[in-house]
Amino acid sequence: MNGTTVYRLRPGWRLQWEEAQQRHVLLYPEGMVQLNDSAGAILSQLDGQRDVDTVIATLQVQYPDAPAAAIEQDVHEFLADATRQGWIHHD
Repeated sequence: MNGTTVYRLRPGWRLQWEEAQQRHVLLYPEGMVQLNDSAGAILSQLDGQRDVDTVIATLQVQYPDAPAAAIEQDVHEFLADATRQGWIHHD
């Protein structure tokens, strides 16, 4: 994975805010995954057009009190894990 890689949700999967649970969830044909705040923030940026560097920069603006290096590490670790889980893919 590099900074110019562009990710998107797997076809048939959808990110949604669940008001009752006060969290993002990832919906897929067989069920649902409840996401923590960090995962929801990252997945909400994956539109199939933004590359990894843009996602990181956007999150750094949204969360200015968080250390930039921590955001970058969190994004890279989450993308690797979400790819292994089959939640996302890149072209």
